[in-house]
Amino acid sequence: MAYLSDIEIAQSTEMKPITEIAKTAGVDDKYIEQYGKYKAKVDYSLLNESPRKDGKLILVTAITPTPAGEGKTTTTIGLSDGLRRIGKNVVVALREPSLGPVFGIKGGAAGGGYAQVVPMEDINLHFTGDFHAIGAANNLLAAMLDNHIYQGNRLGIDPRRITWKRCVDMNDRQLRFVTDGLGGRVNGTSREDGFDITVASEIMAVFCLASSISDLKARLSRIVVGYTYDEKPVTAGDLGAVGAMAALLKDALKPNLVQTLEGTPAFVHGGPFANIAHGCNSVIATKMAMKLGDYAVTEAGFGADLGAEKFLDIKCRYAGLTPSAVVMVATVRALKMHGGVPKTELGTENLDALEKGIPNLLRHVSNIKNVYKLPCVVAVNRFPTDTDAEIELVIEKCKSLGVNVVLSTVWADGGKGGMALAEEVVRLCEEENDFSFSYELDATIEEKIEAIVTRVYGGVGVTFAPAAKKEIAKLASLGFDKLPVCMAKTQYSFSDDMTKLGAPEGFTVTVRQVKVSAGAGFIVALTGDIMTMPGLPKAPAAERIDVDDNGKISGLF
Repeated sequence: MAYLSDIEIAQSTEMKPITEIAKTAGVDDKYIEQYGKYKAKVDYSLLNESPRKDGKLILVTAITPTPAGEGKTTTTIGLSDGLRRIGKNVVVALREPSLGPVFGIKGGAAGGGYAQVVPMEDINLHFTGDFHAIGAANNLLAAMLDNHIYQGNRLGIDPRRITWKRCVDMNDRQLRFVTDGLGGRVNGTSREDGFDITVASEIMAVFCLASSISDLKARLSRIVVGYTYDEKPVTAGDLGAVGAMAALLKDALKPNLVQTLEGTPAFVHGGPFANIAHGCNSVIATKMAMKLGDYAVTEAGFGADLGAEKFLDIKCRYAGLTPSAVVMVATVRALKMHGGVPKTELGTENLDALEKGIPNLLRHVSNIKNVYKLPCVVAVNRFPTDTDAEIELVIEKCKSLGVNVVLSTVWADGGKGGMALAEEVVRLCEEENDFSFSYELDATIEEKIEAIVTRVYGGVGVTFAPAAKKEIAKLASLGFDKLPVCMAKTQYSFSDDMTKLGAPEGFTVTVRQVKVSAGAGFIVALTGDIMTMPGLPKAPAAERIDVDDNGKISGLF
């Protein structure tokens, strides 16, 4: 049997006009700004003017990712369609895909199979221009910083202590470390510089955590771009850049309304990576989904040790959100990879390998239930090669933690394949929960990092490199020590070593560098060899993407 590709499924679906989707969501025409026939922005004033009570918030997260795939975004979309099929008023909130993965290894990120958001090509490419606006604001600040130094350097900025980088939303390793300002005095001040990918920019984090234009401007003003010769921080506010940056971002800050293949309203807005940033869609989009739906379904990037930890410890803390239920996505295939089976042999039943890999799932589930104290269900994306014995083993192991397992077939069946999961999620949402964070803000920076490593990752401790110790002391002296922590860590392991699969024990995590994202409002701890500018693989996905004479795109996923 020949299967349609994701893009072929998306292109064969008849979309509804976005005005009809807005009516389904209960959005009045006065709040809608159309971007063509199938996309629109919704004015953030709706949040203050709608009398509706907030709906229940459902977080979809996953086990530690493997090349076998887990289907977290696909499950998020399919669950939303499933909730709608059982008669619930639901809105989904997702991140916008970055062009880096789209043209790199991963391909598109708008769901898969019959659980997608559309228009799929638009969402994966330029969409409504949000990322371009974020990149422009980032690079305006960089230009004003270097211009300040060129024009006399009134603030006394030390060019060797500049921490702000330029950005571009592309995997381009050539730009990680550059020397610019060459060619004599008229062309600027020569210095070492570098680029981050746009989704790792602090502007992206600020954008996604801001609750309003005024909050956006306050956060932008606090961004630290470097230090003076006498070690004092210099901010975007000091450079007078905030008003212009906010002007570039004002329209982008309005959430983007699209639809699932089944016509469920979906906000797709913001897109920080979860391994190097906080990995969640915008606070405004999440709050709008809760304002419009009785159930709001959202996802957080990569495994629960990264995306969910940051969603709960950073986003929920700042936005005052309390999730009602958490869905943990897993596949038998991925769990067998965690148990040591190579990707080429995942189609064969292997209960021994599955038993070795299941502790990865159980640790994530235990964290949600016992650290964050939230109700949880495991959603197993069933593949045709999964045997009944393998499924039974997963169910049995999860029952020991008091967690139900529901089989999901949303990739093949759309919302119909998510109805059983939807019923369990509705049941969990009625349970009382005692939502807690994994650390308290009044702990020291070191204590917060240690809490994440020991309580969430399952490690035994943290080693701080000399440079990290020095930076922690400086940040504490500047009053930044009461901020939450954003860990930059490999997504492929609970540890900082991507080769340690499953649920490793007895490991320590090495923090090599610490920096402040004062505008976003968190401390970033960099571990391992994590990079803020990825590179393209040997055979990038871009080589397979094309467009015909009629403008129809192919090869995108």
